Amino acid sequence: MKIRLEGTAGPEGWPVPGCPCASCGRLAPGHRRPVSVVVDDGVRLPDPAAGPARGGAAPAGAPGRPPRPRGPLPGGHVIRHTADGCEVTGPDGGRLLYAVGPATGSPGPDAGAPLDVVLMDLPDRPERLGDLRRRGRVTPATRIIALHLDHRVPAESELARRLGFWGAAAVPDGTVVDTASAQAVLRAQPRRTLLLGGSRSGKSEEAELRLAAESEVTYVATGPSGGDDPAWLARVRAHRERRPAHWRTMETTDLVTVLSGGRGTFLVDGLGTWLAAVFDECAAWPDDARPDDHRPALDLVAERCDALVAAWRGTRARVVAVSDEVGLGVIPATPAGRLFRDALGRLNQALARESEDAALVVAGRVVPLPL
Repeated sequence: MKIRLEGTAGPEGWPVPGCPCASCGRLAPGHRRPVSVVVDDGVRLPDPAAGPARGGAAPAGAPGRPPRPRGPLPGGHVIRHTADGCEVTGPDGGRLLYAVGPATGSPGPDAGAPLDVVLMDLPDRPERLGDLRRRGRVTPATRIIALHLDHRVPAESELARRLGFWGAAAVPDGTVVDTASAQAVLRAQPRRTLLLGGSRSGKSEEAELRLAAESEVTYVATGPSGGDDPAWLARVRAHRERRPAHWRTMETTDLVTVLSGGRGTFLVDGLGTWLAAVFDECAAWPDDARPDDHRPALDLVAERCDALVAAWRGTRARVVAVSDEVGLGVIPATPAGRLFRDALGRLNQALARESEDAALVVAGRVVPLPL
């Protein structure tokens, strides 16, 4: 099948005419035209006759519903509206998935068949791509192209950065893709990534974004359960709700065992709460009542940090870890605060030295930390 991408933006284009946002302001008018895909010069996606999405008018920023399920078309194409999106099978056996807008169908008869090309609204829900990988529908040979591009993304450069993590690409309007010769985007990802940032900097969101399209991820939560603290419980709940449903969650402070346990993909959030737990376990917080026996406890903390760095260096897994950058503010007023700041700063340095990739997240923007 030959797939002509006449337009690759959302229904209003990118930039959106008259929109005052920074994303639209960075682009010349008509930079990307509204989404329109033509297959073999005879099948158009989305189907103008399909009507709005179920539930009334189409939601803002969403196109009309993809074509309804139907049998073979005159050209020999078969279109099915499945739980994954609109699937088109060509007369040559090529398989295309158009996953823009809500997928409301049932699993198709070929629900496990690998796809040749996937056209997907990746700025919306990149975790859908991870689920397709998990189920074997997207393989290393599948070409993934992002559609429905608009001002949900700050800039083309940020779009390219995100798509690089997800093994996808954006193409110019007018690009023609052939399912028989489509080439997938190679994903050469760093094995160890350290993301630093202050409170509410966006560091956790950045870590989740980088792994959103992975087939299997274990989220390693090192923080306390929260007990009956409403604020902490709400924070934990918000983290859980924004993670993909197919991710596993592990609550532990035994990071050495996690990192040494073999291959896989792990998101560790975060090293600050891990270190605080280690201080608790080693009874290493300053105590005026026992100043003479404080040093052995600090030595135990140092040993735990050294063991973590050694496990980080030797891990065969892919790991993205989140840590707090605590050295940019005023000097903490308490001995405990100063002790924790210094210990975490040393740990961050040691892990960064053993990482292929490190970055600082500030106000939601990512600043790479090159060697």
